[in-house]
Parts: sequence; structure tokens; C-alpha cells
Amino acid sequence: TWGIISALMALVSGVTSFYVLRFLLGVAEAGFFPGIILYLTYWYPAEYRARFIAAFAIAVPVSTVIGAPVSGLLLGLDGVMGLKGWQ
Repeated sequence: TWGIISALMALVSGVTSFYVLRFLLGVAEAGFFPGIILYLTYWYPAEYRARFIAAFAIAVPVSTVIGAPVSGLLLGLDGVMGLKGWQ
């Protein structure tokens, strides 16, 4: 669901469609973090669980370090193939 809605963001043509799709994207990703935490409880016993939850939590800042420059490069593609940089 999240991937489909993310792909549909490229088809946004106005303010209303942007707000609707952004809201739906938020709804789609709202359960991701608690779902992953629940999933980790199924796979790892209690004595190891804190390590794996910590590793998952560390992934957030690491993804920012990697994703921010990539996002900047993508925003620089403004006008390529008729799309705005944010699309």
C-alpha cells in the first residue's frame, strides 16, 4: 500500500490531490514502526530483543545520513521528464 501511494505521488496535479495522497501515505506508514517492533518480538527471545530493537532504532539516523544527500540530488532534477523536483 505504501509503495503504491508513494508512486501515485508522481501524478499529483494540484494542492487537493497532494493533501489527499499525503494523508493516505501517512495512514499507510502509521503502523510500520509498531509492526516491526511486534515482528522482532516474534523472532528474537527476550534476552536478545533489546539489541535488535536498538539496531532498528539506529537505522533511523543512518537512513537520514544516507537519504538526505540522495534527496538533495533528486530535488536537483527539477524539470527532468516534465516532473517537478519533489515528484
